[in-house]
Amino acid sequence: MGGVWGWVSLMNHILFIGGLGTTELIVIVLVVLLLFGGKKIPELMHGMGKGVRSFKDGMNEVSDNLKIDEKEAPQPPKGEKVE
Repeated sequence: MGGVWGWVSLMNHILFIGGLGTTELIVIVLVVLLLFGGKKIPELMHGMGKGVRSFKDGMNEVSDNLKIDEKEAPQPPKGEKVE
């Protein structure tokens, strides 16, 4: 494996992307419909959307806290060597 295409191939293999054809995807969708029913799927997607939004908000909060910590960290005086 070499270069970018090697990594893409490795990631596709790890994530099983590229191994699923149209027929497999249709079967998966039908199984999900049978298990959960048509009325329950929108509720599940809504819950997943809330979860993803909450995760993003948490990640942004952590990022903001790190930026604030960097600004508040004491800066060495100019002209002095930092060890």
